[in-house]
Parts: sequence; structure tokens; C-alpha cells
Amino acid sequence: MSTGLVNKPVLYYAPRSPPCRSVLLTAAALGLELDLRIVNVKAGEHMTEEFLKLNPQHTIPVLDDNGVVVSDSHVICSYLADKYAGADDSLYPKNEAQRRLIDARLYYDCGHLFPRVRFIVEPVIYFGVKQIPEDRISYMQKAYDGLEHCLAAGAYLAGDKLTIADLCSVATVSTAAAFAPIDEAKYPQLTAWIKRMEALPYYEANNRQGLDMLVKVVKGLLAEQ
Repeated sequence: MSTGLVNKPVLYYAPRSPPCRSVLLTAAALGLELDLRIVNVKAGEHMTEEFLKLNPQHTIPVLDDNGVVVSDSHVICSYLADKYAGADDSLYPKNEAQRRLIDARLYYDCGHLFPRVRFIVEPVIYFGVKQIPEDRISYMQKAYDGLEHCLAAGAYLAGDKLTIADLCSVATVSTAAAFAPIDEAKYPQLTAWIKRMEALPYYEANNRQGLDMLVKVVKGLLAEQ
């Protein structure tokens, strides 16, 4: 895991991980090719001395862009958009007011959405839990309300244009929906937004495939009773 010069940014990741998938979606939206390196978290590869030099918090994803090391999916996505967007900065606009709005949506993902997803799937994968508690499912569903209200103002989470807030959040929400279903009648805007995101030409390869892998693993473990 050298941080020396490389031709393409290196992404240390796991295909099933929602945060990793958000980075894949962002790179695809930018037309950026990454050098993908799988990290097997269950085997402890994120705790090796070599990996800890890259990220002492031992989380994935981690980006190594020719020696510039960036961790946390939201920071990686903003970094990639800042560096590789070119003239079109719509994914993460340089306008301060717009950027603050997008940041608020990103914080909602990392502070509310993703932790609730983790509390659903990680106990099953890593601790042998055989049933997802109903309160965790309902707790996840309560977070959908915040997204529904955001979408009342536009087609996307921060207005009328796709941003990294959407790409980060859809990786989380699509995972959540597999275990905590979204009531279409209660959340019509959110349902429409998901369909809009699923129609992106790079969605299948960069989110759906990893999502299906994760759902298969979790549901398979839940069935082993």
C-alpha cells in the first residue's frame, strides 16, 4: 500500500459497503477511473500496520491520490468533485451557500442515515445476530421523513441538480430500504427520487451490484436459524 506515485487514484474499498459505493458513484459521475483495491474487513485487513499508516481510524473507504490520502466517504467525494469536476462544478458547487446546503445533507447521511443502517446490518454480519429488532427497523424508517422534506424543494436533495449529497445518500438509503421498507404513500418524493437515481447510467455497476451482494449476505445469515 505505497503512497507513491500512481497513474490513477487508488481506492481501498469493499464492494458491499454503502460508503464505498458512494465513492464509486461519485467517480462514475465525474468520469474518473479508479484503481480499486479490495479490503477484507472481516479478515482484519483494515487493521494491518500497512493500512493503519493510511488511515489510523481503520475505516474504509480510503483514497490514495498520488500520495494525497483521504479518508471518510463524504470527504473523499467532496475531494474528488473539487479536483476532477473540471468546468462543471454542479456536483459540489463552489458557491458557498450551495455548498453549505450540500454539506448539511452529507451530515444528515453520516449522522443519521448511515448509523441506523449499520445498527441493522453489522450485528448480523459480525456478531451473529439472527433477527433484526423491530425498533431498529422503525428507527431507520423515521429518518426517511427528513429526506422527504428535503425533496419537497426540488428533484434532488439540495435542489434541482444532482450533487454528491444524492450520490452519498442513495448508497445508504437503497441499503436501508432492503431491510426497512419505504412506504411509497407516506414518502412519495423519496420514492420518486430513488427511481430517479436508479435511472442514472452508472447506478447499476456502482451501487446495485454491491447492494445486491450485501443484501444476499445479510439475508442469508438471517435465514441460518
